[in-house]
Amino acid sequence: MAVTIDGTSGINTPGVVNTAAETIATTLAVTGATTVGSIQVSGIATNLYPLVSGTAVASTSGTSIDFTGIPSWVKRITILLHRVSTTGTVPLLYQLGTSGGIVTTGYVSSGSYQGAGQAGQSITTGLLNGDGGATADTSVGITTICSFGGNTWVSSSVSGDGSAPYTKIGGGSITLAGTLDRVRITTTTGTPTFDAGSINILYEG
Repeated sequence: MAVTIDGTSGINTPGVVNTAAETIATTLAVTGATTVGSIQVSGIATNLYPLVSGTAVASTSGTSIDFTGIPSWVKRITILLHRVSTTGTVPLLYQLGTSGGIVTTGYVSSGSYQGAGQAGQSITTGLLNGDGGATADTSVGITTICSFGGNTWVSSSVSGDGSAPYTKIGGGSITLAGTLDRVRITTTTGTPTFDAGSINILYEG
């Protein structure tokens, strides 16, 4: 089986290996946040994409935070919560969008608040981070949103309370009408304001 990593300029690889029909070229192209090269296994080419970090946003005001300009080749988005809190007790909610704007309907999602005796809930207006606590709390954790194929996306969330021994768990899915290019972090009611912490995203192909 032949393995070929090919490019035109950029990073030098250790050299050329020609054992058991395996060949590694001496360069690999790097082009910012786009395709960095390709790998061929038995003649099938697969593009290689970088892991890109967004710019962290302070979650200290407003009722929602948007990350836009997500490239069309992205297959996985990770939302990072660092001591995020709001003025309310309702859970955080993630909404995806296209060039036409944020999508607010058509989701299948549920979430729970483990350890606090909360019943949990399901929702159709976004992807739940978990259920809400009895009092205002903080969220520390990650949510992963992955392409299922086409414009269908699935999510999985796990975050700690940050101030009590409770864990928030959520999951869901949505089929968009077009290519995803933005993510919104808000709450289930859209009325509490962010008052502490910061949020960032990672994305990759």
